[in-house]
Amino acid sequence: QAEEELQEACARQALQLQEMGRRERLLRADAGRAREQLESFKSHVLQACSPAAAGVAGMAVTEQQVIEKVRQISEESQQSQEREKCLQEELSSRLSKEKEVSENVEVFKKSLRELQ
Repeated sequence: QAEEELQEACARQALQLQEMGRRERLLRADAGRAREQLESFKSHVLQACSPAAAGVAGMAVTEQQVIEKVRQISEESQQSQEREKCLQEELSSRLSKEKEVSENVEVFKKSLRELQ
């Protein structure tokens, strides 16, 4: 019975490790997409604020429009940095938990070998 309990515990730990790995990959993908979106937005703002882009659109960009775009970029950049920091902290926490779970699995395996 003890052997079965240890095997079940090992199986649960393995599933937890897999789930944590999946979540880590999702977090990394989210952070990458956020960076890409920020870079894309910056590119669009620069195009919108440049005289060449204004000429193509057939209208002049006012100083107030440029100031508002820059302010908007600054706010979104700050939000993106805060979100990235939160994601990094969550990732760090998950990595610590994953390490702990991995160590527990090793202890369970060792106990199982000793019982056998």
